[in-house]
Amino acid sequence: EVQLVESGGGVVQTGGSLRLSCTASGFTADEYAIGWFRQAPGKEREVVSCISPSDRSTYYADSVKDRFFISSDNGKDTVYLQMISLKPEDTAVYYCALDLNDPWSQLHLASSYDVWGEGTQVTVSS
Repeated sequence: EVQLVESGGGVVQTGGSLRLSCTASGFTADEYAIGWFRQAPGKEREVVSCISPSDRSTYYADSVKDRFFISSDNGKDTVYLQMISLKPEDTAVYYCALDLNDPWSQLHLASSYDVWGEGTQVTVSS
């Protein structure tokens, strides 16, 4: 069974840091693109970052550039999202997702992804 499990969420003060993990089972994480998305109450799910399986290219939403960093540890089948300088507006449920076969140009779209984790809550207090 193909499965993604997120961990590492929690409550942190403004300016703090967290590292989210997305661990894959049932497949090898470096074969497919992995994306991180987030959804705040009353808002649509939005892309945060994604990483390509082929050349490890990365994408970041403008709102998180230079604050969030995506990386992968293929030996552990885990993709990480390091978050620094957190702001209250980063508060959301964070999801990781796997894309089987869409082109890089489509990977900022939640609809492109085929497998989703259950999410992990990140709360940034002011």
